Amino acid sequence: MYGAVLDAEGARIEIGEATVICENAVLRGSVVAGDQPVLVGDHVFVGPHATLLGCRVGRCVYVATAATVLQEARLGDGSVVAVGALVHARAVVPDEFFVPPHTVALDEPARLLAPGDPGLAEAIGRVGFARVAFGVDAEWTDRVTRYERIAEVRVVEFGAHTDDEVLSSGPQGAGEA
Repeated sequence: MYGAVLDAEGARIEIGEATVICENAVLRGSVVAGDQPVLVGDHVFVGPHATLLGCRVGRCVYVATAATVLQEARLGDGSVVAVGALVHARAVVPDEFFVPPHTVALDEPARLLAPGDPGLAEAIGRVGFARVAFGVDAEWTDRVTRYERIAEVRVVEFGAHTDDEVLSSGPQGAGEA
């Protein structure tokens, strides 16, 4: 739908049959930390403002509004990621599993943590997100160095687009009074 962003960034994006990608959803592959395509099965619904980054989505999956699925995560057939939920990097959501609204799914098989859970920060730290997503191997506690390296990786990745040509600036007549 209008406003959706599908950006392979050197990897690939595959969308299955009868799949709906709603407005302002973002599907982004990457190769900065290994080949991380976005592979979406048949009969999948990706809601508005949802984000899928370098992940695999089985068939008949429902990814609700503002849900996020991070690098190398896998969603099993018939699973649901509800409104505002986060499936963290490398998490594996089993077939027909329900990730409730505004929760975090981590690990394999997925376990759920609620916002404010005292163990959430430590559990996320163990995921090694900077390494999985950006190839950056900095200590979880050294946030300044980690974020500096992540920004440098992104600058190089997105900087490759400085010579891109805009093919269309939107619908005809957009912005005219």
